[in-house]
Amino acid sequence: MGGRQGAGRMAWLAARQPRFTPEMTDAASVLLVEDDAEIGALISRYLGASQIAVTSVESGAAMDEALRRSTFDLILLDLNLPGEDGLSICRRLRSESAIPIVIVTAQGEDVDKIVGLEMGADDYISKPFNPRELLARIRAVLRRTAGLQQQQPAESSRQVYRFSGWRVDVTAREVLAPSGSRVAMTAAEFDLLYALCEHPNRVLTRDQLIGLTHGPVEGPHERSIDTLISRLRQKMETDVGSPRLIQTVRSEGYMFSAQVARR
Repeated sequence: MGGRQGAGRMAWLAARQPRFTPEMTDAASVLLVEDDAEIGALISRYLGASQIAVTSVESGAAMDEALRRSTFDLILLDLNLPGEDGLSICRRLRSESAIPIVIVTAQGEDVDKIVGLEMGADDYISKPFNPRELLARIRAVLRRTAGLQQQQPAESSRQVYRFSGWRVDVTAREVLAPSGSRVAMTAAEFDLLYALCEHPNRVLTRDQLIGLTHGPVEGPHERSIDTLISRLRQKMETDVGSPRLIQTVRSEGYMFSAQVARR
């Protein structure tokens, strides 16, 4: 997590080893990109005790090598890294893959949080953090993306929304443009689109959208939603400057202006 400050920085995590509960049984594989070997080892031990397998690397180059060798369910990415910084890595990862990313930022660095979300991160956590919160956030992101790894049911049993030529398959977590091409979505982007499809032609405040998408629970909430809306518009609107599908309602929130058919 950048820098080395000895035992004082380790105590906050070492003192909080998890107690096993029935919910700690979901197998998952996490790639931790963290340049502090001691902190990385402690995080790995904590998550490992909660049935999450962790591979820890210390740089972007080592991360690339790990991704070539193995597949992972999620990347936990520190921003303060030697060489290529975490924000650059996040941008590069998102251009190549939809793998979930949780970024780790310094306490109070709201700009880094916002920029990380703009670059496609699914969530963030500020350090020093309670490891139970880290575990909860990882599980929340993995729950959002669980449908991508599940065997897909028959076409007749899928939950699908259609509007303006678009097709949103909730069961498969797949979005098809009017041209028929698949549009890559992060977990957070898909969850927001799903919430909009569920409540068409209705003004939704930012707080309502946060609740509907189970978004970040601390930090710049409103900016997080604004960032996700901007990312959806970039992918779905013909003219981002004059959006027709996702409209801003001044001083209130956003409205999904579409005739949505659900099957």
